[in-house]
Amino acid sequence: MKHIFSLLILFSLLIQGCIGDDFVDDNVEPILQITTTPDTLALGSTFQFEAMYLNNIGAQESVDVQWESADQEVISISSPDGLAQALQIGSSTIRASYQFDEKVIEDIIEIHVGQNTVDVLQSKSGTIETTSFYTLKGDFEFIETEEGVLLDIAENYEASSGLPGLYIYLSNNPNSIANALEVSAVDVFNGAHRYDIPNVDFEEYQFIVYFCKPFNVKVGQADL
Repeated sequence: MKHIFSLLILFSLLIQGCIGDDFVDDNVEPILQITTTPDTLALGSTFQFEAMYLNNIGAQESVDVQWESADQEVISISSPDGLAQALQIGSSTIRASYQFDEKVIEDIIEIHVGQNTVDVLQSKSGTIETTSFYTLKGDFEFIETEEGVLLDIAENYEASSGLPGLYIYLSNNPNSIANALEVSAVDVFNGAHRYDIPNVDFEEYQFIVYFCKPFNVKVGQADL
């Protein structure tokens, strides 16, 4: 009997160790994002542009995207397939759009035409912040690599070490891990560390989120 009572106390403490807010409404604003972003296209070459639509729960959904080039004499692009051709030296704005419920969402990028196609590895930086009363903070850099992405977390990172089953995810919904990519269990609670994440496109996810996995409780997040 004592053994059972001790187990009940331990389980109660574990639950209390990862208390957070219940997210009843997981809706987010839908977005459309161009995921192929070369800096320069080679004159006379063709290029396949692609875009990603995320619906109101942050899940990818296939939709008919409309493509436009602001200067068709520099870069022509066909719609809805997004196949572009570099016609002359210069620059043009490429626009991807999708209309639903009388609302248009879009993404716009500037593309140059030169002598060679140039793909530039991209990076973003930001700050991890707690969304609970537990300590979770630190700066990071999110870097595109040849194999995928690198999440490089800075020396000023600090997290509560008493959280049971803390995991880090990449997600398109800051309030849910239903369609998220599980990166790793968290086993570093102070200082610099990094996660190499293969087979992930740089523009594929919008958020870094920390959840206590056993209880599906959110602890912190960062915007990408």
